[in-house]
Amino acid sequence: MMYDHHRERAKLRWTRSFLSTFLITLAVIYAFYFIPVPYYIYKPGTAEELKPMVSVTNGDPEEKGTFMLTTVTMGRSSILSLLTARLNPNVEIRKKQEVLRGSSEQEYSTRQEYVMLDSQGNAIQAAYKKANIPYQIESQGVLVMQAVEGYPAHGILQPGDRIVQVGTKPVIKHEDIVNEIKRHQADESVEVTIKRGKTEKKVAITLKDLNAIDAANGKPGAAGGESRVGLGISTAELLEIVPAQGDKKVTINAGEIGGPSAGLLFSLEILNQLTPGDLTKGYRIAGTGTLDTSGNVCSIGGIRQKIVAADREKADIFFAPADRKKGECNLSADVPNASDAADQAQKIGTKMKVVPVATMEEAVHYLETLNPKS
Repeated sequence: MMYDHHRERAKLRWTRSFLSTFLITLAVIYAFYFIPVPYYIYKPGTAEELKPMVSVTNGDPEEKGTFMLTTVTMGRSSILSLLTARLNPNVEIRKKQEVLRGSSEQEYSTRQEYVMLDSQGNAIQAAYKKANIPYQIESQGVLVMQAVEGYPAHGILQPGDRIVQVGTKPVIKHEDIVNEIKRHQADESVEVTIKRGKTEKKVAITLKDLNAIDAANGKPGAAGGESRVGLGISTAELLEIVPAQGDKKVTINAGEIGGPSAGLLFSLEILNQLTPGDLTKGYRIAGTGTLDTSGNVCSIGGIRQKIVAADREKADIFFAPADRKKGECNLSADVPNASDAADQAQKIGTKMKVVPVATMEEAVHYLETLNPKS
């Protein structure tokens, strides 16, 4: 009996030890795989053909090659993915606060969607200017970019909401909101009609004196100022570029791709459809670069990852933003985009040619002087 008793106790101790070890192992595995750490991992994304995304009414369809925008895949990291990323030379790791800059992930995502739309508008304008097609800019609505914490609209409006109406005033541009709110006093409730996704809804928001809130939060210069009644939101206008010639209307559908860096390649695809001939000359042309309405190409992030993405899709040419100095393109530091692109191309052993460009005009000139691909 004593032997059986000791055996049962030993078995119980073994069972408890096994369960403890098993649970600890599960906790460690869960932590490594699933608990997020405050870093984002940037990996090579895709090189997407632009012709299916861009349509010009009565445009020239000739395109033996292709223009491709390039993307970077960004995601939150776990301990395991972070450790793995450090071993991958084609991956970049960035701190969460450097990426979000004080905004929420939803606000960041909304901003990326908006700057993609903005980059498309810039690309259309730059292409119209190059093709000598007159156009005008029309406001098409207002988006909420941020509902500031501690202010009236926080928790009611969300980033990405489209403001349809404030009070009795339909909203087409930001001034419509400002002019309607001026008619009201602090602590009055105003009805705001928004479109969230595909659903339109009405919400009531009690207006507040924003200066008083600022003063209460200790913001310098807020106390003693005139009453500033408002919602406490930041907004952005949706713009449409309308050509004088109706048969030159440009439509872009980029799906869920976000960010501003496809501006240059959008402009080249648009110009190719606006004008006779084929700028691609039969080549697979990838690249990246933000673009202003005058056709200046400015720096972007993730150039090394985009080189890898373009090489995977067998691009022949990669347009990279020329190296920029501090102060150029409103930069706070030097950005050696073209140098980094050339270095990465050499490291991965690609045959793709990296071509630095400072303007859309330089990219067009390069293509126009290129011999057709045999």
